[in-house]
Amino acid sequence: MTNSASPRTKIAVFASGAGSNARKLMEYFNSNTPASQEKGIEVALVVSNKIDAGVLQIAAEYQVPTLIIDKEKFFRGNAYVDELKQTGISFIVLAGFLWKVPAALIQAFSGSIVNIHPALLPKYGGKGMYGNFVHESVIANKEPESGITIHVVDEVYDNGVHLFQATCPVFPDDTAATLAQRIHKLEHEHYPRVVEETIKAKR
Repeated sequence: MTNSASPRTKIAVFASGAGSNARKLMEYFNSNTPASQEKGIEVALVVSNKIDAGVLQIAAEYQVPTLIIDKEKFFRGNAYVDELKQTGISFIVLAGFLWKVPAALIQAFSGSIVNIHPALLPKYGGKGMYGNFVHESVIANKEPESGITIHVVDEVYDNGVHLFQATCPVFPDDTAATLAQRIHKLEHEHYPRVVEETIKAKR
């Protein structure tokens, strides 16, 4: 059965910042190439909580619609479930999204929200552990290695089922910035592929 015989899976990418992982996802799924088109998956919406987030410019480059979300509605309203469903979204990818995902959204997309964390969970996860805060903690504790964890999102920070992990060394002279470079390389290399595999396994 070919992908053309079934509808394309539409994913929403949630991001708060510059959007380097979001760019890799759009390159992977939305490029006008046979390899990209054959995947049967597209980034159909970019969602951000910041009106000046760099990811919005990347979305414009790829002609992907965007949605700016309001904190009150996200946490105490319908969590934008109606808007996502109306857009045909069936899978959510977090790519540097700094708000905790509310229960209403997790329940509406149960098992269909994934996140990438810049450390080897269960270590260095939880509230406040993101970006350089993670790398600084890893270095301070003299860990020999770090890496990435791609996991399903549940109602507890960084707690969901692990889908994939990859490692990289931590060197004695590392700073948060130098370690982040190696972590970003792992993220960009693996995240789109693992997202694709996860979606196809659910079909």
